[in-house]
Amino acid sequence: MNYAQLTATIEDYTENTFTATELATFVQNAEQRIYNSIQFPALRKNSLGTLTSGNKYLSTPSDFLSVFSLAVIVNGDYYYLLDKDVNFIREAYPNSATAAGIPQYYAIFGPTTTSTPPVTLTNELSLILGPTPDDNYTVELHYFYYPVSMSDTVNNPSGTAWLGDNFDSVLLYGSLLEAYVFMKGEQDLMAKYQQRYDEALALAKQLGDGKNRQDAYRNGQVRYPVK
Repeated sequence: MNYAQLTATIEDYTENTFTATELATFVQNAEQRIYNSIQFPALRKNSLGTLTSGNKYLSTPSDFLSVFSLAVIVNGDYYYLLDKDVNFIREAYPNSATAAGIPQYYAIFGPTTTSTPPVTLTNELSLILGPTPDDNYTVELHYFYYPVSMSDTVNNPSGTAWLGDNFDSVLLYGSLLEAYVFMKGEQDLMAKYQQRYDEALALAKQLGDGKNRQDAYRNGQVRYPVK
């Protein structure tokens, strides 16, 4: 189901007509709710970067939301860093200005700052590493992000997305819920849409958090039992 089909179905189900902005809002809200309820592999992305010797910070990509894994690559070998709190890294490596070796730990530090005056905060997060790298190592960041919305006609002119192609039922009922809230619709029909959404979400979770998690090596990921 592409964006044109989805919006047409929303108007058919609700027997109402909406503006383009209203329809885009319904779909975007539904997408965000679903993406934060289920960890589909399609919501992951890899990015290669370079650490700077003596610099304990690493900026994240502009679409970064959270870390799945971070690895330092040395002579083709991957060394995966452990996720810690900032205070752990500060305590373990109090003299962070001294380059100490290959980083072993990382923590989400906070928003990045520009390097040239006037120094200002950006919208991107940064990671703090410990120990401070002693060389310009290559790193691979595996992270969670929001795909381009189906409603973004500029960056996604085809109006397609993995969710629409593979699990359109949860997207449809999520969008219908948003539309019916906007319409201030009848509670009995709202309850029916909520029920259908919950059923579709449960099936989607069996895929994203169940079947796609059973062989995961990393502990700590969401694991949903497959029946």
